[in-house]
Amino acid sequence: MAVSGCPGSGQVLGLDTLVRLRREQRAPGTGERLVLPEGMTVPLGCDAVAVPARFGPLIVPRLPRVGCVYADETRWWWIVPADSDYALSWPAPVHYATGAQLPDTARLIHRPDGTVPYTPPIPLYLALCRVTGNTPEWTRPLSA
Repeated sequence: MAVSGCPGSGQVLGLDTLVRLRREQRAPGTGERLVLPEGMTVPLGCDAVAVPARFGPLIVPRLPRVGCVYADETRWWWIVPADSDYALSWPAPVHYATGAQLPDTARLIHRPDGTVPYTPPIPLYLALCRVTGNTPEWTRPLSA
């Protein structure tokens, strides 16, 4: 489904774009928007998955690919494609940050080879469930 953009602009916005724009309006302003390393692109947009710092070293060896990871004294943030929380309940004590809003104390601790910053969300989700002792919830009721 597509709807017209601004009158006279000739732009057509898809439903995915409209949802992303709406979510960005509601993104909490408690941090700084993510600044990626030079040369990185985000073709799928980006969000962040924050975990207590004690879990970070336990998650790394469980992943087939590690994207950009930021950290400070209390949390590690894994960069994932935008909307990686769609129909997925991330386990406690994980915090999902729409728009990758990170505190300005977070520093890059891992940069992947290549040009995209993403950690694959499903392997990350499974690793987080494993280290936090949660059972994966694959679906939740969706409302239209």
